[in-house]
Amino acid sequence: MPLSRSPSPALGGGGWSSPGLHTPSGRSSPASGILAAPESWKSVSASTLTPPVSTLPYYFRRSEKFGGGKKFVIVLGANVGGGVMDWKGAREWAIERDSIRNKKKYVARWGYELEIVDMRKRKKYAHEWREGWQKIDYLRAAMRKYPDAEWFWWLDLNTYIMEPTYTLQDHIFKNLEKNVYRDINEYNPLNISHPFTEKYLSESDRSPVGDGNPDSINLLLAQDCSGFNLGSFMVRRSEWTTQLLDVWWDPVSYEQRHMSWDHAEQDALEELYTNQPWVRKHTAFLPQRKINSFPPGACADNGPNPRWHYDQKDRDFLVNMAGCEWGRDCWGEIYQYRELSYYLNRNPWERFKEDLVAVIWFKITGQKVKL
Repeated sequence: MPLSRSPSPALGGGGWSSPGLHTPSGRSSPASGILAAPESWKSVSASTLTPPVSTLPYYFRRSEKFGGGKKFVIVLGANVGGGVMDWKGAREWAIERDSIRNKKKYVARWGYELEIVDMRKRKKYAHEWREGWQKIDYLRAAMRKYPDAEWFWWLDLNTYIMEPTYTLQDHIFKNLEKNVYRDINEYNPLNISHPFTEKYLSESDRSPVGDGNPDSINLLLAQDCSGFNLGSFMVRRSEWTTQLLDVWWDPVSYEQRHMSWDHAEQDALEELYTNQPWVRKHTAFLPQRKINSFPPGACADNGPNPRWHYDQKDRDFLVNMAGCEWGRDCWGEIYQYRELSYYLNRNPWERFKEDLVAVIWFKITGQKVKL
């Protein structure tokens, strides 16, 4: 499945075991009992786009007066039937099931839209690894489909929202200026020369922070240990964004550089940011752990790093299992974070049952019980 940049896995593994799954990954079918046979994509897509809770709170939070949820669309890249280079096995079906359910519950809670896009093989994407570029095409399609939305949040499939109580408004957008940095020198793993110094450029082109107005920010992303990471990023509807997506998707640049761009669309965006003032002055960066925390096995060459690795104490918003297909266990990781998210966000009744009643029952009978 196409993922964003693939950091080197930790030496000696770096992943977790695969709980509840004994069927090897690859072409095997999902195990019976533990994983039911996969539904058709049509039925999965329809069910995941339907809010699973009362429609009254959903539409209440969508309104401009009570939250403005309709301004936000999550675009989730799924991988039905495998991609150009691979087919899905039991683990892949389990990852897709849990990831979609996670996003479905989140958007239903806050009145957002969820657009699940099918990243399977198609002729126009099938040239070598170009299927990874589909996210650009799908963002353009989402903008046409949701004309009232302002922000579009792309998420790779191997992501998990850890804190469903955080709204995008409170977590990022109500205080956008303080949550981002526009001067890449604050963290610059690519050593990009910044700002531009050519005298023929405008003042905002030569400024390290553009025009300094948060309303001019149209692209939000994070940087990992190697540079830009597009496993979780956001674009705002604007003429600038339309132009960026058109240039970014341009097959001419792809044909010229695809052999030297190991990370495909990410390298293309880095190239545009490095050389085009009009791109740079409307781009801002979020601290990685704001929208794109990594598990211990990603970017692990130098051990744990508080800049990009998930921290339970800080209750990071989202975890991206980036690069887990390179020597790690994607399903094992997403399972562990799913269970941790549930544990951290239990309501008082769930804590009472599990931390008191179940413990007392175990001490009396010696039997574990799930209440």
